[in-house]
Amino acid sequence: MQWAVVLVVVLALAFDVSNGFHDSSNVTAAMVATGAATPGGAVALCAVFNLLGPVLAGTAVADTVGGIIKVNPASTLGILVAALGAALTWNLLTWWRGLPSSSSHALVGGLVGAAVVDSGVSAVNWGGLEGIRPVGVWGVLVGLAVSPLVGALAGWAVELLARRSLRRARQTVQKPILRSEWVTGSALAFSHGTNDAQKTMGVITLALLVSGQVHAFVVPLWVKVACATALTVGTAAGGWRIASTIGRGIYRIRPLDGLVSQGSSAGVIGVAAFLGAPVSTTHVVASSVVGVGAAQRRRHVRWPVVQEILLAWLVTLPSCAVMGAVGGLVARGLA
Repeated sequence: MQWAVVLVVVLALAFDVSNGFHDSSNVTAAMVATGAATPGGAVALCAVFNLLGPVLAGTAVADTVGGIIKVNPASTLGILVAALGAALTWNLLTWWRGLPSSSSHALVGGLVGAAVVDSGVSAVNWGGLEGIRPVGVWGVLVGLAVSPLVGALAGWAVELLARRSLRRARQTVQKPILRSEWVTGSALAFSHGTNDAQKTMGVITLALLVSGQVHAFVVPLWVKVACATALTVGTAAGGWRIASTIGRGIYRIRPLDGLVSQGSSAGVIGVAAFLGAPVSTTHVVASSVVGVGAAQRRRHVRWPVVQEILLAWLVTLPSCAVMGAVGGLVARGLA
């Protein structure tokens, strides 16, 4: 195996670990903030279902990510190294700041920037939509833009419905709600593993394909297990700064809020994975928390925190595109 392929694999797995810092902490935030689980219990649950998601589900998201760039095989490995380096750097910077930015935006931005400086704008598959299935950069961006709106709307609507249904319930209902959070938390971790781990599966499989290690774009089992494991390691190793922002910084969620937020987010991310849309777990979970909060006490939502998160979302893709472009120039100079 070429050294460049090994470097792509190492960087992709490191990116998955950093993704675990970001997105997996979002998965556990509601359970920990509402007292449904201890941090250790939430992480253990998340780890199991993060691993099962990419192994048992399909590879539609990996296929979409693997088709974003279209360059000659000689340039592909350098572009992948530059893109992963940019996305990993961004994830570490935003994790250090405690900002729940999008790992998906970071990876797409890095791929586009590195591909454009190497082979021009024609090196990017801009794509669009084939029916309801996203293709190329525009297709991915449509999914990334629509999914937070759907997450917020789902959180808002389900919260109103749940509050109305339980308006005469006694306080004893809190216990089964807390237990139910384990079910929705499992579903959210499964959908998160299905969607997020597949992004780097697509990158690694593309590297294996252009280097002749595999003869068709079919994700090997060892790639699925390695990516899922790296994501789980990231979950266990950190992410509590971001979990605190999601669980308490935007809106101080309570057990029913956590149940609604987790269930709504799991549905949105799971459907996106089925369609092959690499959406951001960070976007969907944070927006569902905003929707839940707005359904109850809009003035209690900490809008300055929401604005700070939105700013991070807006600058992630262009910032990573620039870093990917710089990395692409370095890779081309070393070739």
